[in-house]
Amino acid sequence: MTVLSWLFIAMGVLTLAMDVHFVALHGGGRDEALIFPVHALAAVAGAFMLRGANWARWLTVVWVAFHVAITAFNAWRDLAFHAILFVGITYLLFRADARAWFRANPGAATGA
Repeated sequence: MTVLSWLFIAMGVLTLAMDVHFVALHGGGRDEALIFPVHALAAVAGAFMLRGANWARWLTVVWVAFHVAITAFNAWRDLAFHAILFVGITYLLFRADARAWFRANPGAATGA
């Protein structure tokens, strides 16, 4: 879970940095304002998964499912790629060792 958590933290931080850079160069609009929270959620989910918060595991699944849904409007290869990522990440998050990881950290659910 540690590697997956750090991957989501890195992905969230890097995509946020790219968003800030894009808005600085091209100006921002309503669409960019909606993208910031979505990318920030990846970092939040990763950080709290690292702490063992069960809700962060579910947030990660929802986050990836959201990406599958929005790529449904793109090329079928994009959809297939995100669907495969969804299945793989969901599998990793709900294996027996992952369930033990999230059960072992009950204080993380409240942020304590």
